[in-house]
Amino acid sequence: MAKKVRLAIVGCGGIARGHMNGYRTLREKGMRNFTITACCDPNEDAANEFAETAKGFQRTRPAVYADYEQMLAAGAADAADVCTPHGLHHTVGCACLESGVHVMIEKPIGITVRASRLIAETADRTGLIAATAENIRRSLGQRVVHWAINTKGIIGQPRTFFSQGACYSPFPGDAPPFRWRIQRLLSGGLMVMDSGAHFVDSMRYFFGDLERAYAEASLFEPASFSDNGKTVVSDCEDTWTAILTFKSGVVGTWSWSNVQKGHGYRNVVYYGAEGSIRDTGDVFHGFQSLGGEIKWGDDRTMSMQDLAIEFLLGLSKDEKARLFPYGITNGMTLECWDFIDAVARGRRPELDAWDGLKAKAISETVYESAAAGKAIAFDDVVACKVEKYQGPINRRWGLAGTKRKAKKRRK
Repeated sequence: MAKKVRLAIVGCGGIARGHMNGYRTLREKGMRNFTITACCDPNEDAANEFAETAKGFQRTRPAVYADYEQMLAAGAADAADVCTPHGLHHTVGCACLESGVHVMIEKPIGITVRASRLIAETADRTGLIAATAENIRRSLGQRVVHWAINTKGIIGQPRTFFSQGACYSPFPGDAPPFRWRIQRLLSGGLMVMDSGAHFVDSMRYFFGDLERAYAEASLFEPASFSDNGKTVVSDCEDTWTAILTFKSGVVGTWSWSNVQKGHGYRNVVYYGAEGSIRDTGDVFHGFQSLGGEIKWGDDRTMSMQDLAIEFLLGLSKDEKARLFPYGITNGMTLECWDFIDAVARGRRPELDAWDGLKAKAISETVYESAAAGKAIAFDDVVACKVEKYQGPINRRWGLAGTKRKAKKRRK
């Protein structure tokens, strides 16, 4: 029998607002097997704002905490949605798991592969759920494309892809959301693993695990900001080109720059032996608008909208309930549903921490290749055998060659 879930929101900043909207939608649709019982953020004003929002759609007001350890000690929840900055994902996530609290952690699952592995191994040892919050693959467009490529075989055997873009839109280093993002030791890196986390998960969803990557990455125009009279300058990439070779045989080019003046462009096309699928040009969040097109070698075409209709008509009632419960197609709401339902029913979530680690490792293989100046094997990155790029980040967070002491789980 499904239990009722007491949920905490840990980290009440930007992305958490999307999660809160997801939980609001689920309540409005009639999902009643969860209650938000705690909102936690060092900024108590933000936590109180979230608590008031939750009270507005569930009537009861969550308790507010400035410290996650106090929240855990109070036993305020049995599941936590962790939306902190990247460097705190493993710290907060593992503390929750050690205290008997299931977690869903925002992408990327950890600041490095070693951090991600710590979360996954802690979840395995405690027997609790550690879910990866990944909304893009759950959208209707990506479900359609996955089915079209892997079940329908609409373009024949997949061969290659090109996902490329360039524009001039430098990161505003002095904006609060970017202050930690542009510092490698705090964020782990910028777009290769930030919005790039969506892209690499999508590629793994479409084509399977990576074999190797060769990449070049650059920082042409460092953003900066003043911190107590000291100037902090970005050390994260603003430009890269990566050649990704998958174990399935697919070879793709992933390239992006946000500091190129003059002509901007975006090109996203997936090729198979019989045809291709063109997206609308989003290098990171593919197939969100259903605005793409399929084209075959004989010049026949089909719109993504028509393909989506064919996909939906072919789903059974059970498949629709699993993929789009309550008729929801918003990916962020669906990731929240999947987490709550998994905790309530004691089942595996669609994406657990190991899935998050393997997606994360694609991004890190790109970074490690750029740092080493040569192609890097994905499996070596997954196994933490290659850490030239990640090494300083691991040391910053006390992860290099260290093991956490096990704590007794709270009953």
